[in-house]
Amino acid sequence: MTTLLLVRHGETDWNREGRWQGHSDTHLNELGREQAARVAAELDGVDVIYSSDLARAKETADVVARRLGLDVLVDERLRERSFGAWEGKTGSEIEAEFRDAHARWLAGEGPGADDAEPFADFGARVEAFLRDVLARHPTETVLVVAHGGSIRVIHALASGLDYVRDHRSIPGVANCTVAKYASREGKFAPID
Repeated sequence: MTTLLLVRHGETDWNREGRWQGHSDTHLNELGREQAARVAAELDGVDVIYSSDLARAKETADVVARRLGLDVLVDERLRERSFGAWEGKTGSEIEAEFRDAHARWLAGEGPGADDAEPFADFGARVEAFLRDVLARHPTETVLVVAHGGSIRVIHALASGLDYVRDHRSIPGVANCTVAKYASREGKFAPID
């Protein structure tokens, strides 16, 4: 059995300000570093750590890795979905600057910004990562430090949801919380 522990990165200033981050390479703020230290103190029995290549996730993973004496394996497939021209903007700025695209997005039509990563492409890259990790670590406990969107894709896969169709109904993920999943005999599911 593979046990998968998923942790969203610690807080950034953009999280605090309500700015869309996507592929933007933001760093942890002071609270984010404190959150990373707290989650590191909670984790034991981890065999391997994977992280997104974006700074906010990698910094969080590095804090945990130092405590556990492990290296961090970086995989860019864990990146957050690219939000294109909406990155760095708040919801109200997006609504004001991209009125038509924002209205379509609210109606569940399209990826948001015209240059945003399509949901299907995003879901496929995170699913490819998951498939590879589960095959590579069939009996280990794997910590994955990533982003809210990437974790929601994995949650959809574990819950039998279609990420592209159901992404709006999948709950958000708080910074530095741990979600647990298990893969056994070809079945992948959440652990309570």
